Amino acid sequence: MRNVLATIIGLIIASLTVHLFEAVIGHNLFPMPANAQLSDMEWIKNNMDKIPVGSKIFVVIAHFAGIMVGMIAAAMITKQSIIPSYIVGSLMVIATFATIFMLPKELWFTVSDAVFAIAGFLIGKIIAQKQITKF
Repeated sequence: MRNVLATIIGLIIASLTVHLFEAVIGHNLFPMPANAQLSDMEWIKNNMDKIPVGSKIFVVIAHFAGIMVGMIAAAMITKQSIIPSYIVGSLMVIATFATIFMLPKELWFTVSDAVFAIAGFLIGKIIAQKQITKF
């Protein structure tokens, strides 16, 4: 039961971390155009060139941090198994790659988002493993 709870809370923390970096920090530091409709995927697809570069950089940071923080949180909760961290990290990497394929992006954005998502998983794995206590 503890592993299930760790996985769920890890996913929630990962999602909140992504939201914090992407929407709260990124959108406040680099405001979107006045007519931006960020809940409309079609608007985003058609107006990717109007989104500020700084905001795009914060998306990459958000995905990296969300994966890493979610994995670490899951490990800190379970303290017994790395599997909840792997589940959280894998689902977040899949979500990152889904957005990469759903939205047309510049090459630098696509590559950096993919590389940093994988790096977030690998770093999250290393730190999460240190949270697991062997009995």
